[in-house]
Amino acid sequence: MKQIFSLVLTCVLFLSVSQAQTLYFPPVTGTTWSATEPSQLGWNSAYIDTLYNYLSDNNTKAFIVLKDGRIVLEKYFGTFSQDSVWYWASAGKTLTGFAIGLAQQEGKLSISDSTSKYLGDGWTSLPVDKERAITIKNQLTMTTGLDDMTGDPDCTDPTCLQFKADAGTRWAYHTAPYTLLDSVIAKATGQEVNPYIYQHLHAKTGFNGLYVKLGYNNVFYSNARNMARFGLLLLNRGTWADQPILTDTAYFSAMTNTSQDLNKSYGYLTWLNGKSSFMIPQTQIVFPGYLTPSAPADLFAAMGKNGQFINVVPSQNLVWIRMGNAPDNSLVPFLLNEGIWKKLKFVMNTAAGINDNVAGNTDIPDILSVAASPNPFNPSTAISYSIGSPVAKVDIAIYDINGRKCITLFNGERKRGDYTLNWNGKDDTGGQLASGMYICRMQTPVGSKSIKLMLLK
Repeated sequence: MKQIFSLVLTCVLFLSVSQAQTLYFPPVTGTTWSATEPSQLGWNSAYIDTLYNYLSDNNTKAFIVLKDGRIVLEKYFGTFSQDSVWYWASAGKTLTGFAIGLAQQEGKLSISDSTSKYLGDGWTSLPVDKERAITIKNQLTMTTGLDDMTGDPDCTDPTCLQFKADAGTRWAYHTAPYTLLDSVIAKATGQEVNPYIYQHLHAKTGFNGLYVKLGYNNVFYSNARNMARFGLLLLNRGTWADQPILTDTAYFSAMTNTSQDLNKSYGYLTWLNGKSSFMIPQTQIVFPGYLTPSAPADLFAAMGKNGQFINVVPSQNLVWIRMGNAPDNSLVPFLLNEGIWKKLKFVMNTAAGINDNVAGNTDIPDILSVAASPNPFNPSTAISYSIGSPVAKVDIAIYDINGRKCITLFNGERKRGDYTLNWNGKDDTGGQLASGMYICRMQTPVGSKSIKLMLLK
């Protein structure tokens, strides 16, 4: 048994060292960043313009892909440039979660501590015993039990923080308790969050940026390459080249794995793929399946409003980031993240049915397309679809998450072209469907396309 354990440990250490050795890290100072041509990786450059067109159509400002730490794709849209600064929105939550891990490894706090130890009694409107039951870990995992649907969910005033459930028994994407983690860091370390992060990350990684107070929120701002630097640090599990930063490996593992049983796709302020179910903001519905079906199962991500994304895939030594606006106003536009992955897969040559023999045919990913706006929606959404090749018959229907057909929106012949139809959230009897996730599926003789729709009431 000891020999087996020793062999397993040796393999784990070898894999960890191998990854660290194959990763490139840009210099701490200056703008130098080594690049790799997509063709050197066997990627299909013919699909890059399709990806960029999709990003442009969806109001992207910056997009960077790193493979083994080197830049493979870097694109700025409109007047946005390498030096332009943009907000991270809730993608900054993952950075705060990282900072909490730093404070814990220094012995400044323990995530099992009651939040009241640092903020004092009365930081909520709860009875003292209920308030003291809320821990830092509850804040990291979105399980404080505070009511996220009362008034302004960003409000950190005690009167806004009201009881909904016992701590640890309810998952809800509630920004206010997260924001108060900045105050926990300040009380525990004696430093505000900006100088604390700067002290620990800037000198060793070159990472730079700033939290800015906007109303109740603390919003992080940086340029795109700084966002990519943080993604690379996450990819290497908290170590920059040979500089250990977050050495608490147990904390990092917990941060990037399921943190509670309520939302299996959530770690410590970090979204996870490859789980059996997921929850999303502003609903208590548990949806079956992967959060991002087109992405690798080991993906973990920082995601924020209007599509501020850091995607990290350890199995592929891959990081990509996206800054910009989005067609919808959802707190976490996971459907946009899925849409980018669908396009990126063709560039990376990992999409089913795509190979070098057809690499010159840039229409293949877009023979069929379907999208919806707004999404999530209430009371109706416009479903647009395109047919890029002659098709004899098209069937477009809405299904619930259990695969039951709710309504057929169109069934008939269509020629090549772009079309739009509306769905008002009703079934084929005219009855109003409940809030939740639905699937719009377009079936044709040449294939099918499906998208997720979120009906909110």
